[in-house]
Amino acid sequence: MTEDKKQALVLWLEEVGIDDVALVGGKNASLGEMIRELGSQGVKVPTGFVVTATAYTRFLEETGLKEKIKELLAGLDTSNLRQLAQAGESIREAIVGTQFPMTLLTAVTERYAEMEQRYGQDVDVAVRSSATAEDLPGASFAGEHDTYLGIRGVGDVIKAIKSAMASLFTNRAISYRVDKGFDHMKVALSVTIQQMVRSDLGASGVMFTVDTESGFKDLLIINGSWGLGEMIVQGEVSPDEFFVYKPKLNQS
Repeated sequence: MTEDKKQALVLWLEEVGIDDVALVGGKNASLGEMIRELGSQGVKVPTGFVVTATAYTRFLEETGLKEKIKELLAGLDTSNLRQLAQAGESIREAIVGTQFPMTLLTAVTERYAEMEQRYGQDVDVAVRSSATAEDLPGASFAGEHDTYLGIRGVGDVIKAIKSAMASLFTNRAISYRVDKGFDHMKVALSVTIQQMVRSDLGASGVMFTVDTESGFKDLLIINGSWGLGEMIVQGEVSPDEFFVYKPKLNQS
């Protein structure tokens, strides 16, 4: 990774890949890798841009939020649910209520404007969180941080980005990091602003590239339903389930 890339506040998804987990988190690195490696094979991944972990870190440092967060977390007993809730709420409100530095505000505004030129005025986007400590061998942060769907207009995009950053300090995320021995200030959050697709015209779902129960590598498992994939992830619907035996895919 070049020094210029390390210092970037925003990057197009096409510019990131699996080697950039420390900069954009696991989710964003994987999205970029799929766009770069699978696009030529006909796999269509919606594009967008990433607010990097560098941008998150600078936001906290340049606005004084970092020291405020440290103070609020100092001596916190996560088993005291009232104390945990008060600290978490204070941190989230501080992040959402603080203005972005002008450099970051300008960068986000310009990238969203470019997306509008490509896809139309007030293009609908998903604002997705991607922490730099996700899906590690000893811990999984999947579902700990927030995503916002159907966001339109640069003002609401900026609000959603800050809300996604603030979700690094939900009560459950704070408690989980303490339980797993993670330093709160050494985990950063990257945010994707990704084009929404018309799920009302097709199906959404979740695909596993191995059997999640046995670890069998030759099986694809697909859970799908009409509408937003978020409904499957949250358990709001009972999806159709498909099992695909990989070795048969290349046989006519």
